[in-house]
Amino acid sequence: MAEPQLGRILHVSVIVSDTARSLDFYQGVLGLAIDYSRPDLGYPGAWLKLGEQQLHLLQLSNPDPVTGRPAHGGRDRHIAIGVSNFAQLRQRLEAAGLPFTLSKSGRAALFIRDPDGNALEFIGERMGVSEGVTGSIFAAIGTAMPETI
Repeated sequence: MAEPQLGRILHVSVIVSDTARSLDFYQGVLGLAIDYSRPDLGYPGAWLKLGEQQLHLLQLSNPDPVTGRPAHGGRDRHIAIGVSNFAQLRQRLEAAGLPFTLSKSGRAALFIRDPDGNALEFIGERMGVSEGVTGSIFAAIGTAMPETI
């Protein structure tokens, strides 16, 4: 009998205290679209499209503390999400007055918390390759990173 092979992550769930407030952040600020295929699960929430995957908002009692979390989301459990235009996302967050921290690794990445304290990491990508990693490769060989990567 063949061993089961684990595949890609299909969705990630976060606990929220107010679905409407969370949608203001995830849909209004980040631009995620609602996936209306969510059935009635007996509690409020929403499914959001995140590339080929989904982000599930679960409006349930949170068993975890929402205060006292590390200021930098990279030192806490978090969801890492690729973004095609890192600079534009950063400008959008700054314009909305939302606090974030930059990655300590030197990559084009930032950490932000949603209204319920869930940590999110946004990593700049070009054609599915991390900008920071690709830039490091070109820096190591002493040339500029081309815009087409």
